[in-house]
Amino acid sequence: MASMSTSRGRVLVGASIILLALNLRVAVGSVGVVMSSLQEDLGLSPTAAGLLTTLPMVCFAVFGLATDSIVRRIGLHRTVVLALIAITIGLALRAFADGPALFFAMSFLALSGAALGNVSLPPLVKVHFPDRIALMSALFGAALMGSGTISSLVSVPVSQGPGGWRLAVGMWAGLAAITLLPWLRLIGHDVKTKIGGAGGLPASAVIRSPLTWAMLLCFGAQSGGAYAQFGWFAQILADGGVDATTAGLMLSLLTAVGMPMTLALPWLIRRWGQTPLLPLCFGGVTTMGWLGVLVAPSQAPAAWAVLLGLGGGAFTWVLAMIGYRTRTAAGTSTLSAMTQGPGYLVGAISPFFTGLLHDLTGSWNASLIMLACAGVIIAITGTYIARSGPLESRI
Repeated sequence: MASMSTSRGRVLVGASIILLALNLRVAVGSVGVVMSSLQEDLGLSPTAAGLLTTLPMVCFAVFGLATDSIVRRIGLHRTVVLALIAITIGLALRAFADGPALFFAMSFLALSGAALGNVSLPPLVKVHFPDRIALMSALFGAALMGSGTISSLVSVPVSQGPGGWRLAVGMWAGLAAITLLPWLRLIGHDVKTKIGGAGGLPASAVIRSPLTWAMLLCFGAQSGGAYAQFGWFAQILADGGVDATTAGLMLSLLTAVGMPMTLALPWLIRRWGQTPLLPLCFGGVTTMGWLGVLVAPSQAPAAWAVLLGLGGGAFTWVLAMIGYRTRTAAGTSTLSAMTQGPGYLVGAISPFFTGLLHDLTGSWNASLIMLACAGVIIAITGTYIARSGPLESRI
């Protein structure tokens, strides 16, 4: 592989990072669309199917927190290799499952690899593209979004062919195996980040940093809102008088708006810099979108979907800020783990509480007010992040 300091080397590394991101949602996206077939063939109960849909967020939270320790022990590139090996084996072997136990075990393995990859992306960008953080964050953010969408779209027709659901969920192991090849070459240029010790960052001090908590709350509020959208947005619109077909299309519109918003992030950061304007806008349109659904769900559902889709730009913005608010790969790795691990846990429980509030109150009003408040949290914590100095200067 070309030297990573050359233009060709940087292009190859950049492509490898984008390929990595493309693998991090296929274990999720390829399952939901074939769930009925899985239940029938593997004998999955409704409870087991529910656990399977929750498993990704649990893995992202638990293994997200563990990623920094793994990076310190074996290096950043080796962590990526480990992640891709886990994804490859997990995706391949769960296609041969003859019962729930093996399918759950291999899904757990693939998702744990995806969790390692999630947290590794910001420090990879910090190490290899410190001068292009916004651009690379936007590209891998778009790849993450595309990963789930593409795997869902492609898995449906494949599952209806001769290979059935097994080919639909197993074929993505090929993508992971291909992605693994350039990363095996990059092991020779590995990077270890040391937390603690001489020149390192004490983990206890990082945990106490207000910047860490602002990052965690901002990412958690965005993640929680996003997964509530995926789980309940269409149903909320339908209960508000929108026909079921249109409600489903509104969810698709919301998701579609997120892609160009993410790709526009480098220009937005270049235009307004690292000022509070962007998080205030992301939080503001998120709150406006949920309040619109609360007040007039059937009058302008497309407008609410667009507003919420634009608010989703907070996801990539926070990931970019992980790189901007740290000086070293060590700081980026630690902040990424402490932001994404707990943040995804919030994402896992948010749809549950959204539904619980509905069941307790008999309407969606309390749930929608809670989700609108998430936009306020994004605005407040994002403003603090935008005005903050580097993590290393605050501990």
